[in-house]
Amino acid sequence: MKTRITELLGIEYPIIQGGMAWVAEHNLAAAVSEAGGLGLIGGANAPGEVVREEIRKARELTKKPFGVNVMLMSPYADEVARVVVEEGVKVVTTGAGIPGKYMGMWKEAGICVMTVVASVAQARLMEKGGADAVIAEGMESGGHIGEETTMTLVPQVVDAVSVPVVAAGGIADGRGIAAAFMLGAEAVQMGTRFVVAKESIVHPNYKNRVIRAKDIDSTVTGLSHGHPIRCLRNKMTREYLKLEKEGKSFEELEYLTLGALRRAVQDGDVDNGTVMAGQIAGMVSKEQTCREMIEEMMAQAEQLLGRK
Repeated sequence: MKTRITELLGIEYPIIQGGMAWVAEHNLAAAVSEAGGLGLIGGANAPGEVVREEIRKARELTKKPFGVNVMLMSPYADEVARVVVEEGVKVVTTGAGIPGKYMGMWKEAGICVMTVVASVAQARLMEKGGADAVIAEGMESGGHIGEETTMTLVPQVVDAVSVPVVAAGGIADGRGIAAAFMLGAEAVQMGTRFVVAKESIVHPNYKNRVIRAKDIDSTVTGLSHGHPIRCLRNKMTREYLKLEKEGKSFEELEYLTLGALRRAVQDGDVDNGTVMAGQIAGMVSKEQTCREMIEEMMAQAEQLLGRK
């Protein structure tokens, strides 16, 4: 299935793995790339040298293209932005901000830049700033979210920009991929489905929590202070939402979640940790290799789109 995105990135299938903090490391990124998609290493809040080591480890596992997600709010964003150039990374995705200050350096290095957007205005701004593609992410996704749904956001962004659009949020199988293409997207980005990949280093407790999830098991915290995050309900989210309802300050609420994602991902504390996952968690029913996931999803999508 060839699109402007597959041509731009040099990949076989129009599937991009999300750059999830603590989850998207070299093993997962390399496995997705080896299976024909685009794997991403999540820079998150990691220092530049940590990201450099991840890039080099991924290169030991695959010769295929992979990228790095640069979280622009990170205190190490400047370092990571330079590291991707020094290490010859060819694809960068960005989130949580505007990458304008790095665009000149990245474009000079021949890096393909794709930016996550949550509105038409952001998409137009990113295109004007030199982005090669935009990732329109709906509120169905796990982690930090916007206000628009994928179904409404993607076609409006497609109509507003000339660069290719990637759909993200609420996509878990070939039906979601086919739907995204019908809305005008030329690729999809997926996070929650890849969390339970066999190559994922996520703690088994976290994977099992996603696999056991029902359709109504996700919730959104942080709406009152403008930093909404979607995750699966647990003891921590109940306490957070209780304190949020009581009008506690942003600082007090953030203290509750300090290190909570790491606790869930690495330590397997799915009661007191933050179990980030999208609304499609209820559709994820088994652990598979990245290759099994991608081939299964693409076969379904191609059949639905009449390409097989």
